[in-house]
Amino acid sequence: MLPDYPFATPPAAGETFSVAPGIHWLRMPLPFALNHINLWLLEDDDGWTIVDTGFALDAVKACWQTILSRLNTSERGGRIVRIIVTHFHPDHLGLAAWLQEQTGAPVCMTLGEYLTAHAVWHEIGGHGNQPMLRQFRAHGLDADRCAALERRSGNYNRGVPSLPTSYQRLFGGDELRIGKHRWQVRLGFGHSPEHAALYCRELGVLISGDMLLPKISTNISVFAVTPRADSLDDFLSSIDRYRELPPETLVLPSHGLPFHGIENRVNALHAHHEERLQLLEDQCTSPRSAADLLMTLFSRDLDTHQTMFAMGEAIAHLNRLEHAGRLLRSEDDDGLIRFVRAQDAARPPGKPAGH
Repeated sequence: MLPDYPFATPPAAGETFSVAPGIHWLRMPLPFALNHINLWLLEDDDGWTIVDTGFALDAVKACWQTILSRLNTSERGGRIVRIIVTHFHPDHLGLAAWLQEQTGAPVCMTLGEYLTAHAVWHEIGGHGNQPMLRQFRAHGLDADRCAALERRSGNYNRGVPSLPTSYQRLFGGDELRIGKHRWQVRLGFGHSPEHAALYCRELGVLISGDMLLPKISTNISVFAVTPRADSLDDFLSSIDRYRELPPETLVLPSHGLPFHGIENRVNALHAHHEERLQLLEDQCTSPRSAADLLMTLFSRDLDTHQTMFAMGEAIAHLNRLEHAGRLLRSEDDDGLIRFVRAQDAARPPGKPAGH
């Protein structure tokens, strides 16, 4: 069953659109195949709360300047009370430091997202391009595609040219008073270290960030700093906790259109990922690397940006199968990691499958 979309047309860049009492929808451009992000303005006491900030593009700054100028002439005034960032990815955190400088408002994030942003930006503690390339080589990615990824070094810093150097920490279960309403911080895992979604029971609204999208599954990757992570299980367990919310809840995602139908969407995401897991398992009758299996998961041509996400996602699915006991991992003398079906690894050499 498809989600129900109460608003068919998104606002133009630099415009706002009311989706619920005190909640305004903004849409900003992105320089990728996924070409937009949804941001949110919440009416607050004597001002506004911003949720997510957009990728650091001049066009996005211009949109914000237009919006901030318009807020200054509104009855509520233009004071920004706080800037909430759901997670560290550039389309969400990109202009947080700039908006903080423009408005004087504090940035609010979870500890995991704040510290990861700094580790990725400075490429320390196992984060950054070189650890990622070592991970991808170990999982079979060829030299040409690794070289293309190496040329993209510093891409995170282009999307996030500066970072907040102070913040207000968000904890799971926190209740934030924003204007007349209380919003609960709900943590999610698998897409990023400590993603913060916001739920208002009074309004029946969930600002889901990237944890729950209406048409696509958010990227679920394994990063070099946590090479054996079961990120897919972390993600699926996180979205299962949305099943407890009322079915009429309006979900405000970071990409796509606002929608109703949490239960159906969570079920669809489980089915989608199980289908992909089965595809991979079926391909591993003999040892296969993550790079060998990219075409199994992604039948289209992948550009360099997409290859980075595709490798992370392939590793996440293979790790899930290993954790579930459906695949076994091996590593040869050159450090190449491959996976094989548990039933085939246990079969005596030369004996065909199915016997």
